Order: sequence, then structure tokens, then C-alpha cells
Amino acid sequence: MQKELKILLLSSGLFMLAGGLFGPIYAVFVEEIGGDLMTAGTAYGTFAIAAGILMFFVGRWEDRVKHQEKLIVIGYGLNCLGYFGYLFIRNPMDLFLVQIIFGIGKAIETPAFDGVYSKHLDHGKFVSEWGLWDSTTYIAFGISATIGGFLASIYGFKVLFVIMFVLSLFGLFISMLLMVEKKKKQIKHS
Repeated sequence: MQKELKILLLSSGLFMLAGGLFGPIYAVFVEEIGGDLMTAGTAYGTFAIAAGILMFFVGRWEDRVKHQEKLIVIGYGLNCLGYFGYLFIRNPMDLFLVQIIFGIGKAIETPAFDGVYSKHLDHGKFVSEWGLWDSTTYIAFGISATIGGFLASIYGFKVLFVIMFVLSLFGLFISMLLMVEKKKKQIKHS
């Protein structure tokens, strides 16, 4: 397995751990800030629609970008900003704004991630190496979903959001290694 795939798996795994901590208890938080089930659904819908619409256009543009690794880092940076933003949510409108930040980050990161990941797959191992990414996703979400409710019930949402932010920062810093690896390969081939 190429080093770039290991970096992508580790960095995305940390982001999945961060997001998964909140996933199952999201509606409880929405209720605490004055929202209801409709608010929870609309906020998530805002994220998904923003990500989906932007991803269509950004993905087409990213085909022409030479440094997709930087776009992964930018997308992850916006996601870190979103996790940090959770600390300041006081009402549903704040939540919608944070969800839009996540949507923009996802729209920038996902096509670039998929492109870089695909570029570094080992010949003859496409299925198993994409399968490794999928299994990382489910394992990270499973572990974090179990832990998230526990942490929030004992320490509250603020502590949970700080943990999510810190995990995402680790993922961001690890993703920056992609640029280091690309630079090494450029120097080696020149």
C-alpha cells in the first residue's frame, strides 16, 4: 500500500471519529439550542444540499487542478472550522451556518480525496484498498458513536465539541503530509 493511502486513511479516520462522536446525539443537541426534529432534519439537509450542489461544480473544476492534495487540506481545514463553530452555536440559525461551512468543506475535500486516493491505488488491489477505506469508515463511526453519547452525558456538549475539534486538527495535520509526499516524489523524479 502506498504511503499516500495510509495518510488518507489515517486523516479521514480521525475526521470520521470526530464526526461520529456527535452523530447519534445530534438531535438532542438541536433540542438544547431551541430546535426540534424539523430543525435537526433541515440543518442536516442544509449541509447535504450545500455539499451536493457545490461538489458537482467543484469536482469538475478540480479535474484541472494539479495540487489536489492542497484541496483536501483546505476542505479539512473548513471542517475543523465547523467543529470549532459548534462551540459557539446558541440557536438554530447558528447551526445552519455551521452546517453550510461543513457543506463547503465537504464539497472541496471529497472530490479531491477520491481523486488522490484513486491515483495511489495499487494495481490489482482497487477493490481491497477501497474496501479498506469503507471498513475504516464504519469502524470509526461505530467506535465514536458508542463513545460520543457517553462523553456528552458525563461532560456535556462543550467538552465533546472540543474533543471533536482536536481530533479533526490531528486529521488536518496528518493530511498535510500528502503535500510533503508529493514534494518528495517531485524531487525524486526531477
